[in-house]
Amino acid sequence: MSSDHLTPAEQGQPVISLRHVAKSHFIYASPRERLKQFIVPRLQRRLGLEPRRYGHEFRALQDISFDIGRGETVGIIGRNGSGKSTLLQIICGTLSASGGEIHTSGRVAALLELGAGFDPEFTGRENVYLNASILGLSREETTARMDDILAFADIGDFIDQPVKTYSSGMYVRLAFAVIAHVDADVLVIDEALAVGDAFFVQKCMRFLRRFMKTGTVLFVSHDTSAVLSLCQRAIWLEQGCIVADDEPKTVTDQYLKAFFEAQQGTGSRVESGESRCEAPHEDMAPRDMRQDLINASPWRNDIQLFSFDPDAEHFGKGGATIESVRLTDRHGHPLAWVVGGEEVCLEVVARIEDNTFLESPILGFYIKDRLGQTLFGDNTYLSYHDAPPRGGPGDSLDAIFGFRMPTLPRGDYSISVAIAEGTQDEHVQHHWIHDALMFTSHSSSVTHGLVGLPIHDIRLKVRTPA
Repeated sequence: MSSDHLTPAEQGQPVISLRHVAKSHFIYASPRERLKQFIVPRLQRRLGLEPRRYGHEFRALQDISFDIGRGETVGIIGRNGSGKSTLLQIICGTLSASGGEIHTSGRVAALLELGAGFDPEFTGRENVYLNASILGLSREETTARMDDILAFADIGDFIDQPVKTYSSGMYVRLAFAVIAHVDADVLVIDEALAVGDAFFVQKCMRFLRRFMKTGTVLFVSHDTSAVLSLCQRAIWLEQGCIVADDEPKTVTDQYLKAFFEAQQGTGSRVESGESRCEAPHEDMAPRDMRQDLINASPWRNDIQLFSFDPDAEHFGKGGATIESVRLTDRHGHPLAWVVGGEEVCLEVVARIEDNTFLESPILGFYIKDRLGQTLFGDNTYLSYHDAPPRGGPGDSLDAIFGFRMPTLPRGDYSISVAIAEGTQDEHVQHHWIHDALMFTSHSSSVTHGLVGLPIHDIRLKVRTPA
């Protein structure tokens, strides 16, 4: 593509269009039933009888319809078996739909299940030519780009070894290197980057962010943070159907709620309440040496706090409810504004419902940006895992988290809070509130990154050659 950005006329033009797409498989209880299905219905038709169907139909996809515009980045989320990979294979043309219409525009490059499209007996170099030819490049075009492909993959001398000797990470490196150099209009990626090492994943992410300026990306991920970070839109599949198609934060919040409710049951409505706060121990953490200068300038990180919203979206089993969430100073006084870098306390109060005992309660929080990306969070488990404070019916639980408010870029943020029972790894979620407390950063010295950390020492020296 010649331009670094799409023109207004190009933006939003559909490059993927699905209308009432369905995919069904027949599942047989035994090989004998499969053989009967192959033979018996033919004989019945010859005899003028109604053919009998052996086995039963499994509907992997049902009535899937959506458009994806040029330049969109769309994430597909859903539990295992929901039809995500089947949908991508149909879009890429490696699997035929049982019904409906699929239209794609431009060159579609796919990174689907591990090793798809590779011949295990061929060398890596031979598989580069094979994959590139499938994606529409001539041998001469592939040869001209080979050095760039090999540099991106960075697998050294293994490029001339059969790919059956490759590790899963090497498979992904080579496959991604090919699709990154075929001038695709649409990239389709199915969870493949989950096996890459951190350095290679970062390289892939840099490529994806450049590609997203002009190209269309459709990918499956179980990492909702990646969907929130990269996507303008998310589609949630469940049992072959579209449950939600909306902006990523809305969809991932609904998905998380449904996941926990499926595991632990539904939640209940909450009521508001009051709480109290005691001063934490003195925090002797060093300050940013520029803090006084910043606080006396227009770059001071002024953060406006809003009130706890007891009616915010929530879920949980309902054995306890969050009644109050607020930020205070270290003496327990409620705050309406805070400056980034100041010491604060997050106070969370929950009440145990009647007829409920919590043997090992855990209270925790996440602070998220407007895209729903988690910036940081913590909970009470590690502090009390040896002797958790047990609670009975009607008891209140007060949790206090003391920390320095990080310096935040301008924008909107939220605090999600929860009370559970169990351990870090295995617990019952009693009450989780999304966006329980909202706040806005009105001004900031941070221009890059998600948060600003205190810098204790900055030096710049000029060395004059002798």
